[in-house]
Order: sequence, then structure tokens, then C-alpha cells
Amino acid sequence: MASRALDFPVFDVDNHMYESKEAFTRHLPTRYSGLVRYVEVDGRTKIAVRNKISDYIPNPTFDVVAAPGAQADYFRAGNKEGKSRREIMGKPIRSTDAFRNPEARVKLMDELGLDRALMWPTLASLLEERLSDDPVAIHAVIHAFNQWMYEDWTFGYEDRIYPTPVITLPIVDEAIRELDWVLERGAKVVLIRPAPVPGLTGTRSPALPEFDPFWQRIAEAGVLVGMHASDSGYSRHINEWEGRREGEMLPFANSTAFELIMQQQHRPIFDTMASLIGHGLCSRFPTLKIAPVENGSAWVRPLLHELADLYEKHPHVFDEDPVAVFKRNIFVHPFHEEDPKELVNLLGDGQVLFGSDYPHPEGLADPLEFVDELEGLPIESVSKVMGGNLARLVGVAA
Repeated sequence: MASRALDFPVFDVDNHMYESKEAFTRHLPTRYSGLVRYVEVDGRTKIAVRNKISDYIPNPTFDVVAAPGAQADYFRAGNKEGKSRREIMGKPIRSTDAFRNPEARVKLMDELGLDRALMWPTLASLLEERLSDDPVAIHAVIHAFNQWMYEDWTFGYEDRIYPTPVITLPIVDEAIRELDWVLERGAKVVLIRPAPVPGLTGTRSPALPEFDPFWQRIAEAGVLVGMHASDSGYSRHINEWEGRREGEMLPFANSTAFELIMQQQHRPIFDTMASLIGHGLCSRFPTLKIAPVENGSAWVRPLLHELADLYEKHPHVFDEDPVAVFKRNIFVHPFHEEDPKELVNLLGDGQVLFGSDYPHPEGLADPLEFVDELEGLPIESVSKVMGGNLARLVGVAA
């Protein structure tokens, strides 16, 4: 299925698994029985968290899914015909074994021309926001999920697939305990939600000194921190403007024009990266490796512009040049419909990562198509973007 063979190893920063129905419950302690369950609503299976039904993912069983790359042309060329979301998505397909288990996935990766891939969860991104007022429960269900992931996928299958266990931060000691648990089992990358950390007294940035013991352990281990797009809780801000009392993030629902404008600003990842730099985390721990994944790159230039301008006017509030900090600590995965060459020119060829978002509909059905967007760059730069940079960050041979 790959459109070509490349002369260098390919390491995809953005592949996804589809979780089984027992992903959150197989190892969940008895006292949390019923915290997450599947229910039937008008003949359709839905997921419920604390007995509240979520429509975050329309089909949380993933028995039927959108075809890989179904939306690729929409993101590249727009929607001048005004097609409906259903028309853009096209005909759904049955989920395959390659979306569900690593053995079949490796065979598919061979067909796609992928040597290695990070493997992110799909449904798990709903958990933290929907349990934000119960930090103890968040830690319990995240650990249960990581146990399922390790059991079904491992954290390093055949040195080719690297699943990304989730680390939640509300209780620092618990976060460190979870980090140690996944590292002992071979994790080379962890997933931390790009969002304020929930707590009993409100939310706060993960970059505040309160969390330094955790980040010290991350720095000592040299593990890559992936901040994959998630439900970062920003629906509350949209609800405030739209006059709604509540309403969850619904990435596959029709949105108002205002919602689309807000989403286009990429505020969750912009704000998270601004916090990591502005709250001094990356200066206190200069060896941290942070990879915003599936957040695109449209936010990068505006953030760098603001950082440079503020450093000119208020150098005394920064520990060091914030633009230099970004270019040292942050590694960006651009969307396939963007201009990765422009990003390479902006950040350098060592800071840009290739990702296909396979098998999600907004990604690429043929991941190697991404290399076409790099045409004109030196082959050394192309090989770095297509896998060399990620191999270095994860600590495996290129």
C-alpha cells in the first residue's frame, strides 16, 4: 500500500490504536466498578463515565470506523462544494485486527513502509476531563488503562511499535509512581495531556514548581514526553461565549462558526507551550524533550513572535531567551496539509517530526505521501524529519 520505498528508516510519530471495550475496566479496582461502562442508547453503544453518557467519540466500540485518510482531501483542499461531514467521511469500514493488536499492526506497517511508530490511544483522551473533580479516581483509571495497554500492546513491541502510556499529574507522588511503573516495563515515551492539571482546589499548570519532583524524574530517565491533542477542557470557554451551562468537547459534531474560529487558534497547545516556557519549567530542566503531536504547527510562528517581542520588552521576567528555549526543548509534528518545509526553515531540521495520524480519517491513508511535502530539502534533512529525529529522541538506532 505504500506509494514508494524510501532510502532511510521511517519512524512515524503519530499512529493510533483503537481500544477494546475492556481497556479501562479490565484492571480497574473493584471499588471503582461502574466508573466507566458501555450502555445502549437507542440501539447504539455509548460510553458512560460516572453514569454520564459521552458523545466524544460517536462509536466508542470502534467496531465500525471511518476509513484511514477519509478527510485528507478535505484538509488539503477545503470544502468548496459545501459537503456534509457524512459526505466528507465517506463510507465507514469494519475495524481490522491491525487497528487492535500489535502483531497484525506490524504486518500492516510493512505494507505501509513504516519501520517504527509511536502508538497513541484514541478513546483514552476523554478520561481526565470527565473525572476532573476526582483526582484519586483519575489516577486509578489511568493506571488500569496503562495495565491494559502493557498487557495487550506492550510498551515496545518488537522494537517497532512504541505505545504511549498515559501519565496523569493531579497527585505528584502518584504521577511519579506511575512513571516508574511504565519505565520499569520499557516505556520510551509517555503521554501527558496538554492542559491545566485538575485538583481538589482547582486547576494549575503542570509547569509550576509543585510538579518539579516529577519532571526531575522525567529528566533523569531521558524519556520523551508526548503532548498529543486531547480534550484539554477548553469547551468550558466556548460554552461561556455560547451561553451554555455545560457541554463536552465533540470533535466529530457539527460546530458553530464561533467554535470553529476558536478551534483554529489552537489555544490548548499554544497555552501549554507558553506555560512550559513562561513558568520556567524548560529552564529548570533544560534536557526535557517535549513533542506536541497532532496539534499541527500553525501556532508555532505566532508563539515565537510573542516570545521574541516579550523578551525584547521584559527580559528580566525570563530565565533565558524563550525562543532559544523553544528551539531546544520543543519538537513539532506538523499536519500533512501544512508546510513542513517552512517549519524546518523556522525551527531547524532537528526539531520537526513526521506523523501520519494513521488510521484516523484526518490523517494519511498512505503515510509516505508526507515525504512529497519535503521536496526540495536536502536528503539529510528529509531523513531527519521522516524518522531520524524521532529515533534520536526515543533513543533507538536510526
